[in-house]
Formats: sequence, structure tokens, C-alpha cells
Amino acid sequence: MLDLTSFGIEVRDIRRNVVPAVLYEDALRNEPTAAITNSGALAITSGEKTGRSPRDKRIVKMSPSASDVWWGAVNLPIDQHTFEINRERARDYLNTRERLYVVDGYAGWNPRYRIKVRIICERAYHALFMRNMLIRLSDEELEAFGEPDFVVYNAGMFPANRHTTYMSSKTSIDLSFENAEMVILGTEYAGEMKKGIFTIMHYLMPRQGVLSMHCSANQGENGDISLFFGLSGTGKTTLSADPARALIGDDEHCWAEDGVFNIEGGCYAKVINLSAEQEPEILRAIRFGTVLENVIFDPITHTVDYTNTSLTENTRACFPIEYMQNAQIPCVGGHPSNIIFLTFDAFGVLPPIARLTPEQAMYHFISGYTAKVAGTEVGVHEPVATFSACFGAAFLVWHPAKYSELLASNIKRHQTNTWLINTGIVGDTGKRIKLRYTRAIIDSIHSGALLDVPTVREPVFGLTIPTKCPGLPDHLLFPEKLWSDPNAYQETASRLSILFMDNFAQYASKCSPEVQSAGPRG
Repeated sequence: MLDLTSFGIEVRDIRRNVVPAVLYEDALRNEPTAAITNSGALAITSGEKTGRSPRDKRIVKMSPSASDVWWGAVNLPIDQHTFEINRERARDYLNTRERLYVVDGYAGWNPRYRIKVRIICERAYHALFMRNMLIRLSDEELEAFGEPDFVVYNAGMFPANRHTTYMSSKTSIDLSFENAEMVILGTEYAGEMKKGIFTIMHYLMPRQGVLSMHCSANQGENGDISLFFGLSGTGKTTLSADPARALIGDDEHCWAEDGVFNIEGGCYAKVINLSAEQEPEILRAIRFGTVLENVIFDPITHTVDYTNTSLTENTRACFPIEYMQNAQIPCVGGHPSNIIFLTFDAFGVLPPIARLTPEQAMYHFISGYTAKVAGTEVGVHEPVATFSACFGAAFLVWHPAKYSELLASNIKRHQTNTWLINTGIVGDTGKRIKLRYTRAIIDSIHSGALLDVPTVREPVFGLTIPTKCPGLPDHLLFPEKLWSDPNAYQETASRLSILFMDNFAQYASKCSPEVQSAGPRG
């Protein structure tokens, strides 16, 4: 029996780190939407919320962390008193439950930097989700676990009180670095727990001089490491899940003095339009032990329809990383040889491949650019630029300059090559570049084939473009040549460059003159 009285929990039936089979049984018995698909995965819905609620996230504004936090639209404050009210509300609710689940695990594969995390929740689905996403403990590690470094109270089925100070809705996700606690109210979306742990690491790691990153990572046969940064829809998961390379992780990593390490023990992959042709490794990972969130399946055959978006477009699969056939266990590696920034440029201006200087790397890292193409969302009739600092602004705690400085320092120290790859539209064709061309670019980066080819400096963004790339037609390397109207290209490129400059203006004061001048010229 696990005694949780010191955490304000008096429920007697505490199920700690139970195996997936038991969690399946409990989910099928107690959760109305739970079902087993024909592949053996557990399909379940997350309730009203099918995605994160970033506007409902709060951080306790308290010394000493208050002076470190990048306060603003990303990190909204809450006071200690309100945090304690919400924590008491969560504990009171959890104490009314017949049974609770505890998942103890690690965040961070590097023993020097890992933290011990405890999840307290009521849904078997949430327990299985975090069993997959945290680094799983051996029996010996579980026995010696002791007190956790951080505790998450997931009372997501119970709403926050709208009339409580700082509350913006019935949903509230509250984080206290001083208490080392997180409280979830009013949302059952499991991703809040995963990203909450990431936010914690995003604060703790830079304090120790370690760069925390929202990226995927893989390793070649010769030990070369590549990091892939990119916002949703840019191909980060697809391109890093390379059968010829070992997968270190798909989403959250740190770069320390002895190399990179994954924060998580699992993968959380989008499965909208999943196919054996595009992402066979992910499809094979969806089996017993996998959680399938908010998918639709045939009621007779239990075959999942990955094209069905009637519940949400944010359908997900959560599984242990070892379910990926080429996973590297333990999930650690050396210092990266290549950093790859992925962007979907819907304007048709950026080249499919460009090499960046360290200063340009900082600029584009802080910018975190991609774009939405017309027709992808209601009301979007022309390309819309999207910027997310460090390719994951929603999870940053420090000012973006903190992370970019650590990145630049590491790039210079380890002579890491940095690349910008446009996986979107090249030229005025209106068509996305073929996946096989992007894969050829990635292969050429990994082989070193682009390091010695002649280059041309593009005038608007100052990008260095290779004149040759194996597997890619030469004319695709220069977008302006694909525009039928040269003046239209210049106007569009100028318009996009202005969007870059307007966005970067909010960060410029904390960046060096060299970084400020590394962006487009208008």
C-alpha cells in the first residue's frame, strides 16, 4: 500500500505503476468510451477538451523563480494563495474517488539531470498515458524511488471555480516551481500532463546551463546526431522517423555538456491521415499498450479510420518509445552534427534547403516560422505566417533569448551545421514540395554531400543556398526561378520579410547586434 496522506490524499485503493493489462481492464470496466482496436491499442476519448488549453495555464509568481520567468502571453501569473485553493479543490475531489492511480517515473534519460515525477490521477487512461510517456522504472528503481521531485495532481474531471481569482474558465492548469507541484482542473486531455513536465524541464535545465528543446532527434550508423525542429505540419515526426537511423526521441530533448538526451520514455504522434506509405514505423507501433486518443473506429471490426476528424483533427497515439523498431535505448547520444529547422512556407518564397550561420540559426530559432496555407482552416483564404519562439513558445519559461544563447554556444563549441528546410511550397506552383525530394535533402545532409558544393547567397533573407543537391532537380533550389512573374516574387518575398522583422522586434532588445542583423533585409 502506498501512503499518500502527506500529499493530502486518503484514498485507500491506490494502484501504483500497474501493468498495461490491468489498466486496460480498469478502463474497459469504468470508462464508457474505452475500447480495444483491431491492432490491440486502447482507444479512448479525452472528453470535452481534445487539445491543450494554453490560455488557462498559470505559473505561481513567487520568489525566486519569479525573476526568471518570461511573463506575458505565454506565462500568465497566479498567486500562491490561489494555487493553494485550486490544489485543495483537486485533493478534495480526488479524495471522493473509489480508487486512484499513481505513476512514478523519471523525466530525462541522463541520470545526472533526470527528475523523479509522480502522477496522481483517477482515470486508467491517464495512468497508461503517463506510464508510456515517463521513463519507466525497473522493480529495483521503483523500490528505491523515495520522494518525488515533482507531483502532478490530475483532477481534470472536476472543474475549476470560475469565480476564483485569476480563473478564465472552468479549466485551470497551475504550476508552482517552489512547491514542485502541478494541479489540473477542468480538462481530461492527457497532453496537459506531458507538456506540464516539459515546461518544468524547460525551467530547470537552463538553470543548470543545459539547453531544453522542443525537437526530435536521431542517430546515424556512424554515431552522427541530427536534431529536427518544426511546428505542426512541417514534417518533424515523419522525417525524424527514418528507418536508416536510430530514433532517440520524437519531441522533447536536452543538450548537455556530454551530449543530447530524451526527456521522455514514449512517443506522442499525430495520427491524422496516418498511412503505411508515409509513416510505417508509427503505424507498426500502434499495438497493445498504445493509447489511441479521440480516433473513430468501425463498431464491428474495430478498425481505426485515421482520416475521420469528426471528434478532432488532433488524433494521437501514445506508446513506449521501444515500440519504434529503430529506437535507441537508452535514449541518449553525442553532440549533434546537424540541426535542421523545418518550415512550411505557404508563400513559396523560401528555398527547399539553405545553410545558416550561427547568428542566422539564433534568428530563425527565435522566430520559429511556419505558415498556414489557404483552405486549411475556416477563414484562411491566403497564406498566414505563424511564429512560435524556439519552435515551441507555449512551453517556454525563460525569455527565448536564454534558449537561443545556449543553442548558439553549443553550435559554435561543437561546430554543428545548421540548416533551414522548406517542406512547403516552392515557387508559385501552389503545390507542396514532394516528400521524396525533402527526404533526398535530409539524406544529403546526413551524408555530408552538401558541405563542399558551390553556394549562392539569396538577397532578401541572406540565406546560403547550395547549387547542387543529390536527388533534387537543380531548378527547385531557387524559388524565384519558379515564379512566372519576377515582380510578384519580389513583392511576396518583401512582404514575408516584413512579417519576420515585425515578429522579431519583440525579442530584439535581448539579442546581440549580430543576431539582429542576421534576418531578412526587407
